[in-house]
Amino acid sequence: MEITPKATTKIKRLIEKGVEIPNPMAIDIGDEVDIDHISGNNVKIYPGCKIYGEKTVISSGVELGFEAPVTIVDCQLGAHVKLKGGYFYGSIFLEKVNMGLGAHVREACILEEEASGAHCVGLKQTILFPFVTLGSLINFCDCFMAGGTSRRDHSEVGSSYIHFNFTPDGDKATASLIGDVPRGVMLNKPRIFLGGQGGIVGPVRIGFGNVVAAGSILRRDYLEENKLITAKSLPNATMDIRPHGYPGFVRILRNNIIYLANIICLEEWYINVRQDFLKNLEFGTLLYKGLLDKIYLAKKERLKRIKDLAEKVKETKPDLYDNFESLENIFINEKGIREDINELDRFLDGIYRHRQENDLPYIDFIKGLPEELSREGTIWLDTIIDRIRRKTKEVLPNINLF
Repeated sequence: MEITPKATTKIKRLIEKGVEIPNPMAIDIGDEVDIDHISGNNVKIYPGCKIYGEKTVISSGVELGFEAPVTIVDCQLGAHVKLKGGYFYGSIFLEKVNMGLGAHVREACILEEEASGAHCVGLKQTILFPFVTLGSLINFCDCFMAGGTSRRDHSEVGSSYIHFNFTPDGDKATASLIGDVPRGVMLNKPRIFLGGQGGIVGPVRIGFGNVVAAGSILRRDYLEENKLITAKSLPNATMDIRPHGYPGFVRILRNNIIYLANIICLEEWYINVRQDFLKNLEFGTLLYKGLLDKIYLAKKERLKRIKDLAEKVKETKPDLYDNFESLENIFINEKGIREDINELDRFLDGIYRHRQENDLPYIDFIKGLPEELSREGTIWLDTIIDRIRRKTKEVLPNINLF
């Protein structure tokens, strides 16, 4: 590893700040990295690590590379994050996130507080709410997961699990919702368990409290809650293939629209609720900016995948192709789905009063919300989704989505 003079200078400055670097000659820091965005408080960088990207932020208590070398590029790391080995690009990890060796986390991932993964976990365009735990040898790209209330009561994905996010027709209009945003953000819903050696053929939606038996491959939605789900393997069969046939087209498009609507809800939650808690944290403004950046990338990705789908079905299902720009406009010009929602005002008034009486960190505060106030917050976010459903129906009246 060739270390540039600038990198050497930055490493010296980090050591002077208090960063613990056991072998300074065995790490690399890009010339573009702003070391003012790296905390000097209890940060430890083990040999073999590489830190790149002008957007990189490293908060206090972070540990990099304890099990194997770590490369981070344009990532934002909250306090006490532990990335033990692997590659991490263009993603954000909030307080106490923990990822084992062999991790491969690509762009636009959001891992909220105390989410974790064991060894050899692959993520991209993935959102994990607090406490969600992934086992080992997992590919979990293009999906959202919530559920659970603590590190002892958390949603979990068993080892050797796959979210199948690429179709034989070559598209990725496959994002899955495991839980949802309006209920998931309240941190009071039952956990979801996806048994190991299984998978999801996206796009699929799964309700809270469900337990999926090990070895099951899910190919449809399971919106009921608190069920044990088993799915048999497909029987042996040979049949003709009709390229771009999409027999489940309506459900596929519906699930993509609902996924996007949940992303809008999460953006609203970050702007109206999260932001006030983040500003009191070290590098809180940069963490907030990082969250909104990932939300923007998530929306951009999902719209791109819907557009790709529209191109593939334009001969057999022309409505989506002909009206895609109008559909896209719903999510680009969002004023019409944000404004004049009375439920937001009532919820924020309740949040303000509760904060006056309970000055707590974000997780403890949300978990301590009165049941009625949590319900009002969910109603507010559900209202956003309902508006998106209505506007989509207006734009695509012939597809019978909702």
